[in-house]
Amino acid sequence: MVSVLSASSLPSKAMELQSDKKCVENDSSRNAKWWYSTFHTVTAMIGAGVLSLPYAMAYLGWVPGTLMLLLAWCLTLNSMWQMIQLHESVPGTRFDRYIDLGRHAFGTKLGPWIVLPQQLIVQIGCDIVYMVTGGKCLKKFMEITCTNCTQLKQSYWILIFGGIHFFLSQLPNFNSVAGVSLAAAVMSLSYSTISWVACLSRGRVDNVSYAYKQTSSTDLMFRMFNALGQISFAFAGHAVALEIQATIPSTPEKPSKIPMWKGAIGAYVINAICYFPVALVGYWTFGRDVEDNVLMEFEKPAWVIASANLMVFVHVIGSYQVYAMPVFDLIEKSMTKKLNFPPGVALRLVARSAFVAFTLFVGVTFPFFGDLLGFFGGFGFAPTSYFLPSIMWLMIKKPKRFSVNWFINWASIYIGVCIMLASTIGGLRNIITDASTYMFYT
Repeated sequence: MVSVLSASSLPSKAMELQSDKKCVENDSSRNAKWWYSTFHTVTAMIGAGVLSLPYAMAYLGWVPGTLMLLLAWCLTLNSMWQMIQLHESVPGTRFDRYIDLGRHAFGTKLGPWIVLPQQLIVQIGCDIVYMVTGGKCLKKFMEITCTNCTQLKQSYWILIFGGIHFFLSQLPNFNSVAGVSLAAAVMSLSYSTISWVACLSRGRVDNVSYAYKQTSSTDLMFRMFNALGQISFAFAGHAVALEIQATIPSTPEKPSKIPMWKGAIGAYVINAICYFPVALVGYWTFGRDVEDNVLMEFEKPAWVIASANLMVFVHVIGSYQVYAMPVFDLIEKSMTKKLNFPPGVALRLVARSAFVAFTLFVGVTFPFFGDLLGFFGGFGFAPTSYFLPSIMWLMIKKPKRFSVNWFINWASIYIGVCIMLASTIGGLRNIITDASTYMFYT
């Protein structure tokens, strides 16, 4: 076992040369400041998940729900720190993508099979859920601002949201979406604040109840599993953390991990300001009967709720692009190498439009917002945010057995695996249950 870990922890000579060449080629584009990492991370992390936190609390209850939120915040902050430290764990080499770090930790053959599927689940899963969220919020915005207008079906609003991305997806690279990402980060803080302030102003609804929902014990158990996945989804962002850090310059005197960690701390402070008030105040206001998107509870004051829904719409536009850019890069490289597709505008048009069309189709077909959060949260986000960074840290850094660091990493692994299994089962079961009563494409 020790010999395997030792061999896998050292990159091959060919990989080192390839990574070094990549660093030289990309140095001119590594000009991001520390606050870039803050708003990129905020955009990637804070999104649709924050609006479902009161719904997750409704199935977990006050004490378990609050403790789970706090535990998730601490564990994912630790795993974010680990990824930032591992970005340049080999002198002279920068692991600019999750898959690069996976190759370093698990070996060139096994690494991609462990890391890439999980990362793609996160990125594609996020974009599917953002399709649903964007369409729902745009629909709500139009219903509030234009009461006399003929109301379109929800599927049409999701199609409109997807249509926007057919154009935005043609932006060439990650740096080109910086402005969109900044606007999205500002929107996330704004609508989160509006959400919990509106709940606080509304006050508790009549006959509010904080007891567990009146349903069968089996259904309640699966819904609780799904709630764990929703909380996992709310702490996503690790899947693109290395890509974000790759845009920051690095020198031996000032490695990229210093400004990146500074930016990550800023992002997690903003995360706490958004998440905890929305979860606790939203649950306090509506109790166990809260909607899976807390903004859907409000009708008045109309302009405030309309503004919040529009802000969510703008935010998920930016979030979609942040998660999609690494996927675009992967698809285009695969088409160039395997299909000999010439790089250029035509490649971008075909590859990116196909990806947008795929996420749009799935979003329109399965618009179960809360269930999608739980399913993708468990199946994809728990590994990439909770236990894969800890496994790689153990394999690369090899902390002393039974040390504090060793115990923290193993705790993250066990908790992450439990969340993954429970929420994946719960989310899939709930999707099947809800699909049995749902009229598709309405």
